[in-house]
Amino acid sequence: MLDFRLKVFQSVAHNLSFTKASNELFITQPAVTKHIKELESEFEVKLFNRIGNKISLTKAGIILFSYVNHIFSLHNELKFELSLLKENPEGNLRIGASTTINQYVIPSVLAKFNQSFPEIKLSLTNGNTEYIEQLLLNNEIDFGVVEGKPINADIRYTPFLNDELLVFTAIQNTNVPITASNKELINLPLVLRERGSGTLEIIEKNLQHFKINPKQLNILMFLGSTEAIKSFIKTGNGVGIVSRFAIEQEISNNIFRLINTPELKFYRQFYFISTKGPEPIGLVKIFLDFVKNHYNL
Repeated sequence: MLDFRLKVFQSVAHNLSFTKASNELFITQPAVTKHIKELESEFEVKLFNRIGNKISLTKAGIILFSYVNHIFSLHNELKFELSLLKENPEGNLRIGASTTINQYVIPSVLAKFNQSFPEIKLSLTNGNTEYIEQLLLNNEIDFGVVEGKPINADIRYTPFLNDELLVFTAIQNTNVPITASNKELINLPLVLRERGSGTLEIIEKNLQHFKINPKQLNILMFLGSTEAIKSFIKTGNGVGIVSRFAIEQEISNNIFRLINTPELKFYRQFYFISTKGPEPIGLVKIFLDFVKNHYNL
């Protein structure tokens, strides 16, 4: 059994909050403070800087946080290896996923995995690709699933699924043609993801590849999420461009219809990410094999 004080420290360090750690671990805040003070006394270092209501990790705290994450990762691998002896894998698996994948791709797989391996406890963290990559490098997740080009030399990128961004509108919107040329597309009233989003980046890069300046687009508005775009399009106004995974159900239910753009396609790749080194083992390998089997990869 691992020292519970390390679990308390890990929670405080991750949340940078004694209150959040207290809620997360279902113990009182004085108990959290007591455990941290005991660790500081044992290691004879200060682990947190306290300024008013805010805290931050000291240099010693940063070092301990790195080791604690590694310790819990090893402990998880140990539990898995021992559980194999009784043919009942168990442990904790921390997954990170970028927004589209988190919302539309991976939840159904998680549900089926949970049915097959109920003793493996899953947690899913959502964020943009850069954020998920940083969590992986900090050993705060066991692996991630992201969209976008491989850019970090410290990360192993394994292709997962191909995605396509589709142009669509509401089924009742008769003002938009069934097929649109590039010239017609740039004149459509577009509702797109906000600046800085990976989806908008893919759209603009593909447009530039076809010698179309993104500034030529007729942007009706930018919205902060795919769901916001879908809700707006359902009113019968505008044209959106989102992942095929995000609108499959609405297309099947005749809520949205696709606009064919034969001259222009928006493709991207989803990737599994893990740290460089040996191939994933233990719980990570079990999950990746399960997902690959689910999608017939």
